[in-house]
Amino acid sequence: MKKFSPKAVLMIGALGMSFAAIAGNKDRTGQAGATELLVNPWGQSTGLFGMNVSGVKGLEAMKCNIAGMAFTDNMEIGVSHTIYLSGSQVSVNNIGISKKMGNFGAIGANIMAMSFGSIDITDYDHPEGGIGTYSPSFYNIELGYSKTFSNSIHAGVGVTLVSEQITNAHASGAAFEAGVQYVTGKRDNFHFGITLRNIGTNMRFSGSGFSINSDAPENANYQLNRTVPSEKFEMPTYLSMGASYDFFLDENHLKSENDKPKHRLSVLINFTSNSFINDYIGGGLEYSFHDMLMLRGGYRYEKGIGSDNSVTMYTGVCAGATIQHGIGENGPILALDYSYRPTARPANGVHTISLRLMTRNKRAKTDDED
Repeated sequence: MKKFSPKAVLMIGALGMSFAAIAGNKDRTGQAGATELLVNPWGQSTGLFGMNVSGVKGLEAMKCNIAGMAFTDNMEIGVSHTIYLSGSQVSVNNIGISKKMGNFGAIGANIMAMSFGSIDITDYDHPEGGIGTYSPSFYNIELGYSKTFSNSIHAGVGVTLVSEQITNAHASGAAFEAGVQYVTGKRDNFHFGITLRNIGTNMRFSGSGFSINSDAPENANYQLNRTVPSEKFEMPTYLSMGASYDFFLDENHLKSENDKPKHRLSVLINFTSNSFINDYIGGGLEYSFHDMLMLRGGYRYEKGIGSDNSVTMYTGVCAGATIQHGIGENGPILALDYSYRPTARPANGVHTISLRLMTRNKRAKTDDED
């Protein structure tokens, strides 16, 4: 049985509060770029609006709290698809992999691409279009590493390469992140997590789209090519911290302490301090039956949500479900995740579905099995 360490929790919490104290500056609201870094493409964690920074595990931790990737059992591969505001042609495609490398820790890679459909090309002479279309290309390529330092402490770091481009303009940069998870309790049922994400380089758009050809003065027979410089912009940095507690509903009916409970109810709370948008505070619940069926839901509040002056499209409500099953005693686990986040303006909602394959370490044979 693990002993609860309040000193460790207070130390991590104090570190988080120190970052939160300097993170927010509401005078800069809306001034960040590369906001696709705030998009979580996975169906399991988005069922809780990504508020499960204290308990997220495996591949999905790369988009929530990188420390949780240390819980990868052997290898996990996943793909996902998100429909943003159904009918808008905006979607997110994602693929990722994480691999446990023994005592070295776990490494992972994730590639996310956003699609905006076809957009009409317009210019000074053709403000209504009719001269073709273009499709923006937004890519995030993330590499991560996490390690278990003790039975209670897990930590990780990651870097995301950002690329945004259209036909005649492009920008690129790099964003860094770090996270810690602390686990304790009789059945590892108390979790605390903190992550600082998207600390990165400034980005600036450049390309032929910022060049203007104009006639030379005094009717000269040549043209001048002028380049208009663009302003730099920062990454959408944020700090998120949360805690969760697992209640095992059938614990009193187990025959021994080694038996695994079938019914789990997890309660979580979360606070996120954003540098360029409103801060978030919220909570959620997740019920699990035999680690085969999981139902989850929550609510995330931010200033002005639900009012006419709201700056978010979300209503704050989130819900999701997971169905997963293992093939054989030591075979892979196949999981299907779905989440839905209703929106107010427009009221089309955001749907996310993901498919994950998790391989397990083979159980060592006992003398009786030889």
